Amino acid sequence: MRSRSSLAITVLVATTAAEVAAPAFAWVYPEHRDITVLAVETLDPTRRVVFDRLWSEARTGHEGRLCVQAADATQGAMPACIDWAAMPAIAGDHSCSGVQLLETVDNADWLLPLADIAARLKSDLSRISSAASEGDGMRSMSDFRRQLETEAVRAQRINALRYADVRMQRADHEYAKRAQFNSSHFARPRPNTGFTLDDYLRLTMSAESEINAVAVFWVYHQSALSKATWLARATFVPEERAALVRAMLSDEAFALHFLEDLFSAGHAVGSWGGVSQRKGTHDYYNEYGLEATTWRDGSRVVLAGDAHMRTEDAERASAAVRMSLEQILDAAADRARADPLPYAPKSPPHPGAFDTCSNGTVGEHLEGQQDRPQDTPGQSRLLIEIVQQTPVPGLGYGRGALPRFRAEVGPFLGVAGALDARYLDGGFTGFENGSGLIGGADLSLRVGYGLEGVLGPGGDGLIYLSVGYRGDTASTNKFTTDTSAAAGGSLTAAVPARTGFSTRLRMPFYLVPGDLLILSPLYFIAPKTYEKMAVTAANGGLIPWQIGWATRFGRWQFVLGREVGVAFYGSDTLLAPGVTAGTGSRLIEFKSTYLDLPILEYRPYRAFDVSQTSELILQLYFGFDMPRGGNAVQPPGAPGVTLHNVYSAGVRAVFDWRHYF
Repeated sequence: MRSRSSLAITVLVATTAAEVAAPAFAWVYPEHRDITVLAVETLDPTRRVVFDRLWSEARTGHEGRLCVQAADATQGAMPACIDWAAMPAIAGDHSCSGVQLLETVDNADWLLPLADIAARLKSDLSRISSAASEGDGMRSMSDFRRQLETEAVRAQRINALRYADVRMQRADHEYAKRAQFNSSHFARPRPNTGFTLDDYLRLTMSAESEINAVAVFWVYHQSALSKATWLARATFVPEERAALVRAMLSDEAFALHFLEDLFSAGHAVGSWGGVSQRKGTHDYYNEYGLEATTWRDGSRVVLAGDAHMRTEDAERASAAVRMSLEQILDAAADRARADPLPYAPKSPPHPGAFDTCSNGTVGEHLEGQQDRPQDTPGQSRLLIEIVQQTPVPGLGYGRGALPRFRAEVGPFLGVAGALDARYLDGGFTGFENGSGLIGGADLSLRVGYGLEGVLGPGGDGLIYLSVGYRGDTASTNKFTTDTSAAAGGSLTAAVPARTGFSTRLRMPFYLVPGDLLILSPLYFIAPKTYEKMAVTAANGGLIPWQIGWATRFGRWQFVLGREVGVAFYGSDTLLAPGVTAGTGSRLIEFKSTYLDLPILEYRPYRAFDVSQTSELILQLYFGFDMPRGGNAVQPPGAPGVTLHNVYSAGVRAVFDWRHYF
């Protein structure tokens, strides 16, 4: 019953962590901000004057929190304020609605530290991109050296993201949790090649459509447009006008986050399938890029993805962002258009409340809005003007779809074979002198849940339970220095050869090993608290020293407390000296249990197939043998021996194969 209960708790921990193991967001915070800064900087002078005046009004009463400049390209680490260019970066990833965005910007005490983390990440990614560019120019290098240089740059990027993600999660505790609800950050895939842009917009905006980036952009951009028309045609007292301007700019900032997402390679391919397939596909195209065409003229472009943004990616996305912002500024300034916008009197002086973290379909936005006027031809053309600049999404499931990839997320069955060697000092009886070596082999079956890289490749939320069979050689040291001991083989060894059943458990922990198991009842009392603990555990723990550290040769990780192996040996015998000098040796019967704790782990980089992975893992571990029994079976009536624990340290090579479902 105890083993079944432990297994059930293990499954609970895996399921809890799995709830936040979803595809990552699109552009990272500093990339979102850079796109927005570039869009503001390239506004024409007339519109820039309008924008700066509106931002000045929006700051009324919030001058200490909001920067004087709406888009400060020189802002670096430890910012003292938040500018408007940062708001699209905060939207979506660090807030779920326009209302929540404005509340976060105004009041969240963790926001300025978060902006500092983002600024430092920008600096790290810029340095890494420069190193990558230098490596690309070294064509004379051998293929092997070039591969090492590529892996070195990749490792630097992984470590920079790992460091930033962990710090962001600690600042914003809901950061990873929001990733569970992120279909809104992706383009909806096309059902066939005959779809025009008009067809696509009708599909994405239909009430039955799964929430997607185009729909969320239009919901919030339209809300900002409505507020802009009211600003242009009505008279307000200063406080009312400032509140409406703040709401309008908040809505537009929230909309722009999702428009910018459409230009990320991992998001333009579309998203469908299970969590593992969504995340794996997202990660692959972000790293390796994607060739795509645009809706406007069919021109071919190569998109990069999150944390890989190039100058041309920022320029391409910022052009669409600038056009969206120009529509808001023109409406607010009551500029004449060929298709005038409808007047929206008494638009609410607060941002939109459509929650991208809780709503699964576009129809959930329309519920309760039956009196909302239909989009006019002018409004539809505004949407088309912007979306036609975005990449054409890939095809949906079926023939012609872009190749899909999987991440190591989800349930799996596996087989593991291990060879190990350990050093020990002494033996079971306490009469032995000198140290020795023991070799061992183990073959086991595993069942578990993969959660590697919940926030990124540096994470390790792998959970499994294995059962197998192992055998050990006799130790090289003997119970006596007498030369005749060599003839006794295993019987005269300090630790004889043994075989037995083995089991192994691996699970992340929050602060101390096993705490997620012990605190599992907390899931039913305070699920959000337990979820935060599970996410933190999967990404290195509260003291994040157990996160993987990438190098050009592979990944290193401290794993002490995350994994424990136990071997249960049956009845064995060994020789012990006689009771007194000159008397014959005694044959001792005993049983033993061996427990090992891996300390440091090394994993060379490997390729992950569509549904399976295989890799070589090297572990440095500490262990101790616990014998019990010690009765003498020969000669009859001889007294037994008090057996002693034997401590050891060793190295294990594990071939690990897993099939994911």
